[in-house]
This record gives sequence, structure tokens and C-alpha cells, in this order.
Amino acid sequence: MTENPKSSSDCAFGSSERPSKIAKKSECSGDEAEAEAEEEEESQQQPPESGIASRPMNQNPRAQRYLLAIEYIGTRFSGSQKQPNFRTVVGVLEEAFHKFIGQPVSVFCSSRTDAGVHALSNVCHVDVERISKRKPGEVLAPHEPQVVRRAVNHFLQKSEGDISIIDVRCVPADFHARYRARERTYFYRLFSGPEPLSTFEKERAWHVTEELNLVSMQEACKVLVGHHDFSSFRASGCQANSPIRTLDELNVSEVVSSPDFPSMVERRVESTNGVTDLGFGMRKKHRCLVVTARARSFLYHQVRLLVGVLKSVGTGELTSTDVERILNAKDVTAASPMAPACGLYLGHVKYDLP
Repeated sequence: MTENPKSSSDCAFGSSERPSKIAKKSECSGDEAEAEAEEEEESQQQPPESGIASRPMNQNPRAQRYLLAIEYIGTRFSGSQKQPNFRTVVGVLEEAFHKFIGQPVSVFCSSRTDAGVHALSNVCHVDVERISKRKPGEVLAPHEPQVVRRAVNHFLQKSEGDISIIDVRCVPADFHARYRARERTYFYRLFSGPEPLSTFEKERAWHVTEELNLVSMQEACKVLVGHHDFSSFRASGCQANSPIRTLDELNVSEVVSSPDFPSMVERRVESTNGVTDLGFGMRKKHRCLVVTARARSFLYHQVRLLVGVLKSVGTGELTSTDVERILNAKDVTAASPMAPACGLYLGHVKYDLP
């Protein structure tokens, strides 16, 4: 299905994109930056506990492995994965750690994110060996987690200040941020209304100028939740061997948009003709809808493709029956154009922590 040509839905970087057809081979196309998206690995790729030794491990027995929860503004980075000549989440983190400990480190993320995709809490792991600066070669006891957090954040804030560590924990040497993840939750923000988007919300949400039917979108979610072949929601470049996924939760809810201080309801005044007026200089608020998607793992661009279809349901271009047809088509060309990256947030990565 195509989007209504009269629609002017957009985000800071332009209108939504139509996904290309799935490549016959599982190779990624283009630069690695284009492959930064919703998590692609499959449950089948996660080796059993007995196979832990085959995973990337801490090769230095004197180093401490730390698990880091990080937040960042995605529009400031060319994705999460490190790339030469581009500013990336991993690249900035590794640079800050290098300044802290005086040695290069390697940071491994639980979930890769596209350029423009934000994170409320992405998770990484890193190995740090604490070497004495007074006596080179002497290995000291590992830093306490709170020391790592404060020190690395110091260097991150001296940079652009668009990324910070929000939590740190010591974990065993065989704990891998990606393979030990049990569940991932993404949020997608849509602002509905004809008014221009607030300066404070640009690059933070998808602005849809049409009114969105929340009830219809919630009904469409019921079609997509569960164990399905999500080939229709899998973009070109996906490296997963199977399109089968279990979507544990897909929901749309209306929330209070922010900033909102004080409540706009408290500031409304009645004009002389009886029409409600917000008063001069008061911005009319948009409706803010949030899509929540939760699963153990996702296909490449799956969340943004799901949101694209839900948006089309909200505007009346599609029905729940159409959504079922798209799902059964098992072809990404049957789906609506996918939602832009700027409204997507990696919200939470769940672990069974030791």
C-alpha cells in the first residue's frame, strides 16, 4: 500500500521511507551505518549455556567486565556501531574510556540502532584493566562501578553532552550484553495535529498532520501480536536466517506530551465569542501517541515498519483486515512506508543478571 499523497507526515529529516524488497541473500547492503537498526539476531543464534566459551570473552583475566546502561540522542550520531570517519555511539564511548584509563578498549552493544534512533537505555559491556599510573605494569583492584560511571560521564559531558551512562554493574567475564539479553522494548512517539511541531520536539517524534484514530490502531495491534512470519516487516539487508519472531507486546497509548508546565487546561481562557482560546503566545498542543513493541529480538527495521502500518490504520488508509492481509503476504512491498528513525527509542533491555 502507498501513503496518501496528500499526507504531510514528517520528522526533522523528511518524510517516511518506503522499504526496499528483501534481498535474496542475507548480506547487508551499503555502509554499516545503514545496518544500524532494531536488533536483528535470532533466538536461534543465541548459543546454549554450554556453548558460552565460543562467545567473545574477556581474554585478559586481570580485567573487569562492566555492564553499562547508556542513554543518547540518536540524531547526533551516525548509528551505534563504530565506523571510520563517522561519529557513533560506540566510538564516543571508547574514546571516553580511553581518556579515563589511558588504554584502548572495545565496547559491545546489546542492540544496534540506526542514525536518528534514540536510546533511553541501551546496554553495552566493556573490559577494563586498572593499571597503576605511578607504577606502570602494576595491576590494581578494579574500579567500583560508581567510579566508572562518574569518570566516563565526565569525559562524555566534556564532548557534546548528548550521551551519558545511567548505570554500571560488574559482571562475570563470560557475560555478553547482546547474547544474554532476554527481552527488548522499543517506544515510538507520534505527534498528531496540523500545527507545526514544537522546536523542542523536532527530531524527537514523527509529526503526522492528520488525526489518528487510537481505537483503530489498538485493534490492528491485536493482529500483529504473537508468533508470526514477519517477512512483510523485514527490510532489505536483514541478516537473520528466519523471519519468524514472537512479538510479546504491541500497543498504542495516548500520553501527555512534554514539555507541559503547567497544564494547558489550567491556562485556557474563554474568548468573547464563547470559543475556547489558549491565549496569545500559547501553543496549541498535539496529541501524543506512543507505540510500545516488546520482544526478545526484532528483525531489521521491524519496529519502524510496524509503526508505518499502524499510522496508516490511524489515518484510515488501512483497516485491521488490511493489516492481516499485509502480514500474510510475507512481502515487505505489501507494507506501508516505514516510520522515520527520529521517533524511535530503545527503551529497555532485560537481563537475568547474576
